[in-house]
Amino acid sequence: MKRIFDFIMSGLGLVCLSPLFLVLAIWIKCDSKGPVFYSQIRVGRGNKDIRLFKFRSMRPDSDKLGLITVGGHDPRITRSGYYIRKYKLDELPQLINVFIGDMSLVGPRPEVRKYVNMYTSEQMHVLDVRPGITSLASIYYRNENDILAAAENPDKFYVEKVMPDKIAIDLEYVDKANLMTDIKLILSTFSTIIKK
Repeated sequence: MKRIFDFIMSGLGLVCLSPLFLVLAIWIKCDSKGPVFYSQIRVGRGNKDIRLFKFRSMRPDSDKLGLITVGGHDPRITRSGYYIRKYKLDELPQLINVFIGDMSLVGPRPEVRKYVNMYTSEQMHVLDVRPGITSLASIYYRNENDILAAAENPDKFYVEKVMPDKIAIDLEYVDKANLMTDIKLILSTFSTIIKK
């Protein structure tokens, strides 16, 4: 049921949001040099690599300067990228990932291999399900970039504090996940974005 729901809703989302995709693509291209989309290898279900898609919100090759974004005014973020990230519009192309089956609408956010390699055997259970566009952990940590910006060592703080907290929340989801929980989390995500 979850996969059928994901397939139908992501397909409808891609069709209905296609005009918005076009507007965002034009904005991104007019604002800075580089491609419209950004892709990155993340870790999906079964500890397998997947290629995750986003609207580009940073200057080309910014990930070579670090994997963690610190605050909404990270100098690598473009002008359009600031608003695209603020309202989570950069995540919309992941509907493609959901449609083809790499991801789900709801599930633990997919992490990069560098951090997955730090997981304990218990934490690895977050990889028992498809990663999602949204999750309870991402709602709790909706201001993660600002939290990291305030840390003396953002990478260390992420590894020692933020990542374990998010995984603990995600593990609870993995144990109790069902379609109704997913629908509630999707609605909570929309509510959180609107309140921004």
